[in-house]
Amino acid sequence: MQQTMVRRPGILTTVLRFYVDGFRRMTLGRTLWKVIIIKLIIMFGVLKLFFFHDFLGTRFSTDEQRADYVLEQITTPARGQIPTQGGERL
Repeated sequence: MQQTMVRRPGILTTVLRFYVDGFRRMTLGRTLWKVIIIKLIIMFGVLKLFFFHDFLGTRFSTDEQRADYVLEQITTPARGQIPTQGGERL
């Protein structure tokens, strides 16, 4: 007699099929996803144009100057913090 092994799908395949099947059967969810995507496009696309200007590009002409400025900003302590000898904060 011949034995046949039934191979069960892995956990990753099972989870992937679960989500694919769920997205296929969605009705209200599709509309909600469209609203979410439109909001993200507005938030990151449109607002970036009006509120987030290219600070480094307008203030510095070379990449070296930009890198020096960023390095200086991230390595200097913030205002109001008192450095201690042991590294702990007050």
